[in-house]
Order: sequence, then structure tokens, then C-alpha cells
Amino acid sequence: MKAVGYTESLPIDDPKSLQDLELPQPAATGRDLLVRVRAIGVNPVDFKIRQRAAAEPGETKVLGWDAVGEVVATGEAVSLFEPGDQVYYAGDVTRQGSNAEYQIVDERIVGRKPASLNDAEAAALPLTTITAWEMLFDHLGLEQQSPEEISPTDDVILVVGAAGGVGSILIQLAKKLTGATVVATASRPESRQWVESLGADFVVNHREPLLPQIEQLVSEGNNAPITHVASLNATDQYFDDYVAALRPFGRIAMIDDPASLDVMKIKPKSLSLHLEFMFARSMHHADDMKVQHDLLNTVSRLVDQGYIRTTAGKNLGVINADNLRTAHRELESGMAVGKIVLKGFK
Repeated sequence: MKAVGYTESLPIDDPKSLQDLELPQPAATGRDLLVRVRAIGVNPVDFKIRQRAAAEPGETKVLGWDAVGEVVATGEAVSLFEPGDQVYYAGDVTRQGSNAEYQIVDERIVGRKPASLNDAEAAALPLTTITAWEMLFDHLGLEQQSPEEISPTDDVILVVGAAGGVGSILIQLAKKLTGATVVATASRPESRQWVESLGADFVVNHREPLLPQIEQLVSEGNNAPITHVASLNATDQYFDDYVAALRPFGRIAMIDDPASLDVMKIKPKSLSLHLEFMFARSMHHADDMKVQHDLLNTVSRLVDQGYIRTTAGKNLGVINADNLRTAHRELESGMAVGKIVLKGFK
């Protein structure tokens, strides 16, 4: 089968950093599905792993943790899917990724693809959807409501790095499934317009001091003090602002990897700090792995009902090494708006 992979960690401008390859097709056993991959999304986790983790000696590493495809075979213990089903999923970071024509993936972390989206549009969603969902409801503890009847609450969530992949779906989930006010950060006109189109109530510029902008919103009566923070990048840079802006017993959830944080700063307000890692369930074979199957199906229905839209920002064409190097390069620059997707093999 065709695949894109690498053997050693190299800068993205090195042609060997990602290469077009021919690899053996895997086989499905147990609770695994064999999926023919038709479209993929690209995430920061891809370039972070490429930069930090070489392949095992004599092996090739295949990245990619966002896919849409068709189930072509199932393991003997599979009960949720059958061949021919159209699916979307993020996969398992401990296994070979989706930058290949065929991939095996545990059925418990796979959802049914939204029927109203094409393959590339749907491929933008899985990893960021799971991440955002777990941040909002598992870590930040926001009350989940029905999209048909949202009751406003006193919750005010600050979303830092809101124009990226996770922020793009998190804003939508917060607006369609909770009664919270959403304050998003964006610095460029295009990213500001993007987060506003997704439902952000207010936008502040993360290139300028955050605290004065938040305090101005509060003093002008636009919203109450911040109760929750979704920190999607640069947590160490903004941590003091979070502590100052949050009301007592507020919550912070983060997904990035700062070298260090002085967590004792949160004690005077009795704040809580949560670290989201959406691969935790699959990596450790958690008993409740199937909740990711369930939440992907829920979001698929929300998409088909018109409540949630794709977060695809740019389609770079077919899945090959050249286009994936372009995707990694753009993500490494930190300038991407929405999700980068690719579709099909040639």
C-alpha cells in the first residue's frame, strides 16, 4: 500500500523528513477495523512527534491522527461496524497513523462519518472534536445542554489560540451545547473573522496584554469575570493572566507542553488545572474507550442537523510526501487558521 513516513527525525525542509513509501497492508483482528483511508487531517501532534521520535531501528514510522474512510474488513470481535461503513476517527498515537492507504483502528474510538460532509471536510474533525469535548465536559465541567434549547449560564470561557483546529470546534461546541459566553483570542483580521463566524461572543488580541482587555469587557458590562480557560497554546506565557482573570474556584484546561509552570499561583483562588490528552484512553486501553465512539457519533449527528460545521481551513490536495511537508511547515509556523486537510492517494 502507499504511505508517507520517515525513519529519522529531521527538519521539515529535508526531503527525507517525510517520504513516499510502499508498505505491507495491515490486517484486522480482535476489535480492530481495517479502513481504506480516503482523507486525512493534519495536527500539531504530527510535527511534534516527527521532531521528537524517530522510527524504531529497521522500521518506518507513519504519522497521522485524523482520517475518513471505508471499513473494508473487521476483526472477529467487532460489533459496532461492518464492511462498507463510512467512518471518521483520530486513532491511537501508539500505532501506525493514517497517512497510508489502509489503517487498522480499534472500533471503540471510531465514529460514523457525518453524511452531510465530504471526506475532506469530515477529516478535519475527529482529533480536535475529541480534544475539545473532553476539555469542555470532562475537565472544565461545563453543563451540557440540548442544542434545541440553550439556557444562558454565568459561565464565561476564555479560549486562547481560538483560530486553530481545537479552538475552531471548541467554540462551536461551547455555543451549541452550553450556555456559556465565549471570549476568544485572535490577532489577525482573518483569524478574528474566523472565530466570530464560529460563534465567539467577544474577541481579544493575544498579541497584546490579555488582562486589560478582559477587564475592560467586564467593566463595560459585556460579560462577567472569566470562570473557565481553554488554553490551547502558550500556556506559560498567559498563565499569570489566567490566574488574575479567573474568579475563585475557576478552572484551566490546557493541551500544550510548557517546560514548567508555577502551579502554586493558583492556590489563593483555589483554581484547578487540567491537562487534556485525547490519546489517554486508547494509549492505556481504558475501560471507557467507547465514550469516544459515542461522542464522535453525537457530533456527527450535530453536523448533519446543521448545528456544527466543518473546521477545514485549507485543502492541500492529494496525500503525498510533498503536500504533507507543506502541511507540517505551515503548522510549525503557527499561522494556520482552521484545519489542514488532504484527500486521496495518487
